[in-house]
Order: sequence, then structure tokens, then C-alpha cells
Amino acid sequence: MQATLLTIALAPLVGAIIAGFFRNQVGRRGAHIVTIAGVAVSCLLSMHVFKLIAFDGLPTYNENVYTWFEAGGYSAHVGFLVDRLTAMMMVVVTFVSLMVHVYTIGYMAEDPGYQRFFSYIALFTFSMLMLVMSNNFLQLFFGWEAVGLVSYLLIGFWFKKPSAIFANLKAFLVNRVGDFGFLLGIAAVLMYFGTLDYATVFANRLAIDGKTIELVAGHAWAVPTVICILLFIGAMGKSAQVPLHVWLPDSMEGPTPISALIHAATMVTAGIFMVARMSPLFEMSETALATVAVIGATTAFFTGLIGLVQNDIKRVVAYSTLSQLGYMTVALGVSAYSAAVFHLMTHAFFKALLFLGAGSVIMAMHHEQDMRYMGGLRKYLPVTYWTAVIGTLALVGTPLFSGFYSKDAIIVAAQSAAHHGGAAFAYAYYAVLFGVFVTALYSFRLLYLTFHGKERFVVDAQHGDAHHDDHGDDHGHHEPGHLAHAPHESPLVVTIPLVLLAIPSVAIAWFFVQPMLIGDFFAGSIFVDIRHAPLAHFAKEFHGVVAFALHGLSTLPFWLAFAGFALATYLYLFNPAMPGRIYAALRPLARVLENKYGFDDLYQALFARGSVLLGRGLWRGGDVAVIDGAIVNGSAAVVERAASIMRWMQSGYLYHYAFAMILGLIALLGAFVWIE
Repeated sequence: MQATLLTIALAPLVGAIIAGFFRNQVGRRGAHIVTIAGVAVSCLLSMHVFKLIAFDGLPTYNENVYTWFEAGGYSAHVGFLVDRLTAMMMVVVTFVSLMVHVYTIGYMAEDPGYQRFFSYIALFTFSMLMLVMSNNFLQLFFGWEAVGLVSYLLIGFWFKKPSAIFANLKAFLVNRVGDFGFLLGIAAVLMYFGTLDYATVFANRLAIDGKTIELVAGHAWAVPTVICILLFIGAMGKSAQVPLHVWLPDSMEGPTPISALIHAATMVTAGIFMVARMSPLFEMSETALATVAVIGATTAFFTGLIGLVQNDIKRVVAYSTLSQLGYMTVALGVSAYSAAVFHLMTHAFFKALLFLGAGSVIMAMHHEQDMRYMGGLRKYLPVTYWTAVIGTLALVGTPLFSGFYSKDAIIVAAQSAAHHGGAAFAYAYYAVLFGVFVTALYSFRLLYLTFHGKERFVVDAQHGDAHHDDHGDDHGHHEPGHLAHAPHESPLVVTIPLVLLAIPSVAIAWFFVQPMLIGDFFAGSIFVDIRHAPLAHFAKEFHGVVAFALHGLSTLPFWLAFAGFALATYLYLFNPAMPGRIYAALRPLARVLENKYGFDDLYQALFARGSVLLGRGLWRGGDVAVIDGAIVNGSAAVVERAASIMRWMQSGYLYHYAFAMILGLIALLGAFVWIE
């Protein structure tokens, strides 16, 4: 098993090294062959491991591969913990990554950084695998930081674009805030448990029950609460929860394949996976759970609203990701960890499908991303259209589609927590409930503006090859809505991944909803306190995949989703002039959403500009006045003054020196006499 797990983790790394360091030797074709082969090997072996653990009864694997270092009484190891939770994550990460790798052949075909991009995405896959397969906090932190580093490289892949450099720096800095809390949480674990090994920490978790710590003198906090909230701050950064969500929409500055990889299966799901893995600790703190639920609910509803006013096709899908991450976080907060990771799994497939579908549209539109200059594309892009329909139906929670089962499970769990918990859980329930309407509204708005209605673009051969500067190269700009030639369907390397992702978007939940949400699939991987039974009502209502889908037709979430669909259909198909009038009537509210509630402006004023002002103040008051003025220039002035005095004393006449020696001798003798 150890050899298999090492191969799974290291195969993408080998491909990344070859494509990156030997890109000139292997060329473009060699770069995609070695990276795709490495990820394909990882995917196939991950499926094999999943079969062994999930169906063949193979026990959980928890072994150290080698000792990293030893310091005093502490030893750090690199090791693997592979249970059903890990095995599921391994399959999701490698399968979606494989689809993105294949898709990239078509999307990045003309990009000069072709080999570099393949190296980065393979390295991203390796980093995420190290994160989910780790059996200790230190290795978890290594994978955590590695995905952050590679995301920085990928978001700013087109480094000639100032907006891309700004976006990757923004992502890097915001994640440093979250990672600081995460590191403090890991340090607290080490302080109270004396080890960073998962199994040892979880087995001895009751040792911190009842212990307190004074972060502020006179105010005692429960140690489990402090540890869990600090760890969750890390999850807020990686999984883009309010108020650390601002980096994720800007990550759209990177190429579309990496948008799919970041948003669907790797970086943003790391926080959700981490909290689920830490369920034995989180179950010790009701305060931490309530905090998680409130943050997730706020993210789920309010970031979804921003998607209603976005015109960039990728940004609409990005805000959809933020909202769905909020749903997963709410599930974590109400102790429905299995529902959270189940939604993580289904969401990975249909969100990757939607992002890659958006990329196919962008390719057809010559890298135009504004939906106001699209329309009527379904006849040009039939495969992209129907796969986008499937992804949309899964996202809004249409019965029989995978997203329906995972999203409904979260809503039912939140409702159960609202009945038995306090105001925090009631707020979470209503946020995810009404978020269903918002999700349907912006999802079908995207579908209609892109693929339906009249064509809002002009095929204008006079513009030649001028196109949008999407790749950061100076090829000129086209007028919005003007294309050099008519749109056409993407090549097979793009459409085949779309079809392969559409299949699990429909059907993956049929096979796993019962064992994962009702059965004991995650027994031993996820711990839920006996006082919490978040999915008991879901289990009582579930009588099979089809029966539950039919039951869903009579529930409030379905009718809210239908209302969002009906409103979008009326506004964007039957009365396309109405959205403009609504926008004019609700301009103040629309401006709030367009400004993203002012978070960017606030952070820029407080942190960006504030940091600049602080730096200038320290420079002028510290560097210029103290260091340069007092220390450097001041000491130079003292030396210069002393040197000028010494120069005046050095006359060059022998009798002057003899006279000075006599005066010195007299002074010395006088001193001796005075001392006596």
C-alpha cells in the first residue's frame, strides 16, 4: 500500500518537474504527455484505493513514510492517513485535475507559456494530494502552503497583465491572514497535546476538555474553542469565507482551466476538508460550531447576491463558488460533516463543468467574457450548451441531479439545527433556504444571456485577428461584440472533458447519497457527538433516490428554485428590457452589489493605503530622521567634526608636539599628586 500511495502522490510531481525544468527538451507535446500521464496514473490508482477501502473492507491505512526531522522530544514525519474520507478526496482531486489537464491542451494551444502552465497544474495536483493524504498537522500545513504558492503562480500566470499581478498578490496576502490563524491553531495543538499526529491528538482530545486560556487578562476562553476558531480562520482564507473571500473572484484573472481547478476540486475545498477532518475537535465547542455556521450562512447568501449583477461569465461562476462554499461551511457548523463533504464531491464535478464550459464559450467568442455581447450561442456550441444546461440544473438543485441531494441534505440539516439550537443556527437555515432562489436566478441568467435570445455580437472580418488581450500579449483589442469569424464548437480535447464531467454531475449522487449521508460510510473518518443528529430527519425522509426526488417536488427549496428559474426566464427570455428598468429603479442596491459591499474599498483604505501611509511614516520618522539623520548622518557629522579638530591640532611643528607632551606629563603628575 505504501508504494501505491507514494506513486499517487509523486506521479504528478514527476510530471511537473519534467515539464517545468526540461520544457525545451520535451517540447509542448512532451509537456502535456508527461503531466497527463502522471495525473492519470494518480487517478487510476486513487480509484483502486477507493475501491479497496470503500467496498473491499481494507482497513484505514495510517503509517509514516520517513522521519522529517527530530528536535528535542518532538519528531516530525511524512506519512499517509488514508480512510474513506481521504480516498474520496483523492478520487475527486485526481479525476477533476485529469479533465482539466486534457482540456488545457485545447484552451492553451496558442499560449507561449504552454509547458510552464502544465508544470504548474501538475504541481498543484501534487500539493493537494499531499494535503488530503497527510496524517499529521505539519504535513497538512506543507500541502496547505504549497497550494497557496502554486495558486499565486497560476492566478498571475499571464504576468504581463497588471490586473493578473494584482489578483495573485491579493490572493497571496489574504491567504496569509488566514494562514497566520491556522499556524497559531497548529501551535496550540502542539502546546496542549505535545504532538501533531492526527490519531494521537484525536485519541487524547478529552485531555483539553474544561481547560481554559486567557488570551486577554481576566477573560478565560475554552481551549477547544480557541483551537477550533484559529484552525477555522485558516479555512476562511483557503475556502474564501466572509470576510476573507475577496481574493476568489479576482482569481479569474488566471486562465480558465486553473479557475476550474482552484474552484472545483483543490484549493477552495481544502478548508472544508480540514474542518471535516478535525471534527473530533470541533464537536467539543458549540461556540466554534455556531461561528462556523454564521460565517458560512453569510457567505452563502450575500455573495450569491453579487452574482446577480456580474456580467463577466467567469465571475458569475466564481460568485457561485463562494455561495456553494458557504453551503458547505454551514453544513460543517451544524455538525453535518458528511453532508458538507458530499456536497464538496458533487460540487467539484458540476462546478468544474461550468467553468470549463465558460472557457469553451470564451474560446468561441475570441476571449470575450462579457455576457452582454453574447446570446444565441446554443446553435453554434451544441455540446457546450447541453453540458452547461446539465451543470446549471445540478447547481440549482434540480431533483434527480447530483446537486439536489447534497444541497437538500444541507438545508434539512440546517433546519434541524435551527429547531434545536439558537439564533445562529436559525439564521444559517434561512440563509441557505433563500440562497436557493438566488442561485437559480443568477444561474439561469447566465444560461439565457449566453446561449439564448438574439445574438448580441457582430461577425466583422475587418477586425482581422485583433482580439482581447487575454493572454497578456500585445495583440491588440477588438471592439466589444465584434468577432473576426463566427463562433464554432470547441475541439474534442475541450468537449470530451465536458461530457465526462457532465455524467457525474447527473449521476454520482445516485450511488453514494445513501451510504454517505445515511449509512456509516464515513464512520471512523468523521466524528459527530451523540447530542447532534443533523441528518436524522433526512434519513427519515429518504426512501430511495427516485422517491426522494419526487418528494423534493413538494418541498419549499424546490419551489424557491423554481421561482428563481421562472423569474430569470421571464426577465431574460420574454421581457429582456425589464432587467434594465429594474436596475434603474434599484440603482442604489445594485451599486452596493457591484461594489461587493465595499469590502475591496475598505481593505484598500485600511490595509493597502493604510500600510503605504504607515510605511511612509516609518520611513520619514524612522529611516530618514533616526537611521539616516541621527545614526548615519549624525555619526558622520561627529566623525567629521572630530577629524577637523584633530587636523587643527596636527600642525607639523616639532616644538608644538614637545610642548603638548610636556603639558601631558604635567597633567599626569598632577593627577597622581591629587590622588595621593
